[in-house]
Parts: sequence; C-alpha cells; structure tokens
Amino acid sequence: MATALSTTSKTIGTELPSGSLHLDNLVKQYPGGASAEPAVAGINLDILPGEFLTLLGPSGCGKTTTLRMIAGFETPSAGKLTLDGEDMLELTPDKRPMAMVFQSYALFPHMSVFDNVAYGLRLQKFPKKRVEEEVNFALTSMSLTKLADRAPNQLSGGQQQRVALARAMVMKPKVLLFDEPLSNLDAKLRVQMRTEIRALQHKLGITSVYVTHDQDEAMSLSDRIVVMRQGRIEQVATPEVVYRQPASVFVADFIGRANFIDTSIGELIPGAEGTRASVHALGASYAVPAHDALQANSHVCLMVRPESVLLSAAPEAVEVSGNQGRVLKSVFYGAWVEYEIETMAGNVTAVSYDPAPGDILQAGTFVQVSFEQDRAWLLPAED
Repeated sequence: MATALSTTSKTIGTELPSGSLHLDNLVKQYPGGASAEPAVAGINLDILPGEFLTLLGPSGCGKTTTLRMIAGFETPSAGKLTLDGEDMLELTPDKRPMAMVFQSYALFPHMSVFDNVAYGLRLQKFPKKRVEEEVNFALTSMSLTKLADRAPNQLSGGQQQRVALARAMVMKPKVLLFDEPLSNLDAKLRVQMRTEIRALQHKLGITSVYVTHDQDEAMSLSDRIVVMRQGRIEQVATPEVVYRQPASVFVADFIGRANFIDTSIGELIPGAEGTRASVHALGASYAVPAHDALQANSHVCLMVRPESVLLSAAPEAVEVSGNQGRVLKSVFYGAWVEYEIETMAGNVTAVSYDPAPGDILQAGTFVQVSFEQDRAWLLPAED
C-alpha cells in the first residue's frame, strides 16, 4: 500500500524541500526484559537531500524496524530523528512530510486508478482543479494515463505497483519510504520496475529510503547502501565500495559472492592510494589492497570475487598442489561459465564470461589458479 504520511503538498513544477534526514542513536527495544537484544541498537545515520539510500540486510537485522521508526509507525525506545532540523518524533505519521510504499499494493478495489491516486489530496481537501492537475501529472510520470479509469483488478502487478507509487509521489513528500515494494513481482518485472523507480526518483529529486534483502535491487538503485546486521550498521558506502572493499567478512559474504582464503600478513605496504599487504595464497605471493584495521603478522581473510579468479590449463598436472587445482564442476549459463575448483586452500569458485566454445574447461581438468591482486581485498578474520 502506498500511504501518504504528509498533510502538505507542493505545487507542480515548484522546488521540492531539501529532505535532509538525521538519525541520532536510534534504538528500538521490544518488551522481553533488559537482557533481550534490541531490534535496532543505536543507529547513527545522515541521509542527504535527494539521496537514494537503501537499508540492506538479512531478515531480522532491523532494517524494516528502522524504516517504520522513520515513518512514525514505531516509537523509538531512545534516540532522535530530525528532518531538515525539525524533530519528527513529536509528530504522528500523518503529520510527517513523508510517504510510504508498502510491500502490498492494497489499492482501494472500489476506486479507479485516478481516484486511488487522488485519495490523499482529496483527504486534505485540495480544490478539484488542483487535484486533477496533480493526479494527471503523477499518472503521466508513471505511464498510467491510459489506465486512469480502470479498476485495480484490471491491472497487472507492475501496473498496480505504479499506481501505489503514484499515490505516494502525488503528495510531493520530503522523504519517500519503500518497504520491499517489488517483492511480489516476478524477476523480469522487478528489473523493469526498479529502473523506473530510480529514473523517476532521480528526476524528482526526492530523498528516498528503500528497504530490501535483494542485493541486486540495492546495487542498482542506491546512491549509498547501509548494510545491517543484528540491529547494527556494518557499513555505509556506495555500491562499488561495498562490493569491492567490504568492511567485514559478513558484508563481503552478503553482497554478491566471494571466495575466502585464510592467510596471514607478511608486510604492510603504505601507499598514496591506500595500504597494501603482502600475503601468500594459492601457491604464490601477492600484494593486495588491505583494510585499514589490519596489522602486520595478523591472521586475516583474503576475499577474491569469482570473476577475479584466473584459470589457465595445466596439462602436465596430475595432482592438486601449489597453484594447481582441479575442476570439480563446470556449469554453462549462456553468458558465463561457473567453475568449482579444488585447491590446496579449499574449493574456489571462478566465473568466466562469454567463453569461446573450445575454451570451456570440463570437470576433471587440471588448471593453474591465480587471481587479479588489484581486485582482491584483505579483511580482518572473523571467529
């Protein structure tokens, strides 16, 4: 359901409010005694005006609870929440200049598309002409003009989601909140809808907070991603940084796929572009980019993404040793081939994109295994 939480609306074509959102040590402790772990354990976060920020994490990490506290549907146990310097905790959900798009469309079945989108404006007693102008603008933006007179049960899932989004956006909120809005759509439609959501949000410049457990959604939509775990923030960064330089093994494992190799640091090498560390892995020595928290001679975890693993034929090999491995599994996906390789460091996953037919390695083949050292990442080991 798309719910308008605000009592105010902006005129068509006027500049939207800045939408700077600040969360200061926000805590949510549900009943269960002081010893119970809080659902949200002290979130500190600055969300920039016009930014598309995604809260990402596994079920139970606190992302939806955080979103509901921003919206006003949950009352924080402690902390502060301000929007453009104004305290939001004193305001009920309907008084906050925000709008929310829920996982369920929950459109009014007895209303047309036009009337569903117009509902919030009429509730605020806007003049009829103003309602028509605002609704027509929203319908045009979401490519719904030709469907204005249809009932919700005459629409596809993607069309219903567009109506829900239009109903939220028509109120011109300072902040737009999304609670896993695409989870009910099929895979192809999710890709289409997230592209449309991002394009429209970018065009209107509305500060947006998006909750999902889908990594692809987070990577494709976000200016920044907040990765959460057990009520706490693990990392806040751009999609590229989260993927290439995760703050922890948990983040590296949750975002995309990765190989993890236990090793130790031989030497730290400071540089203008960041610290590197010398490590020995897969039968060879490398100098790889390293997390700032690492110390010389410490036990560490080397992260190598499957697409950074390099394979070459080793026809003379007869056993797994050093940098020599054996293909355990070769799976053809069309655009890429995925391999599982047995190595001295354990099984390693490798991906080869668009290989020529004669270059596809078969199970049982011995290979030399290495990786692109500039695209690896060294992390503190986790217990």
